[in-house]
Amino acid sequence: MRPAVGAEVTSWLGYSQGRWEGDTLVIETTNFNGRASFQGSSPKMKLIERYTRLAPNVMEYRFTVDDPTTWTKSWTAMFTFDKDDEQYELVEYACHEGNYGIRNILSGARAKEKQMQGAAKK
Repeated sequence: MRPAVGAEVTSWLGYSQGRWEGDTLVIETTNFNGRASFQGSSPKMKLIERYTRLAPNVMEYRFTVDDPTTWTKSWTAMFTFDKDDEQYELVEYACHEGNYGIRNILSGARAKEKQMQGAAKK
């Protein structure tokens, strides 16, 4: 594993280091800059992710969040990925129709605001 960076080196998504523990890939992320917090976390947050293949088509993802500034104790969540070629298709993000959602949501909100301002002036 490469040496850790100093506490003064921070980034939006933190600094990640990975290692293998048997058949599990473990990724520890620290050094967040606090500008993209997770559920109100602080820059002191430490994220530990574990990826374990349970079967040829099943992977477990488990993560632990530790941030004594935000929570009284660390907490862990877990879910599994089931590979199903019949159900899922990997689509390039740039081509996905979901990219238009935010533009439409914001333009609708601006139109509603203008409508409400016009009604308030009357």
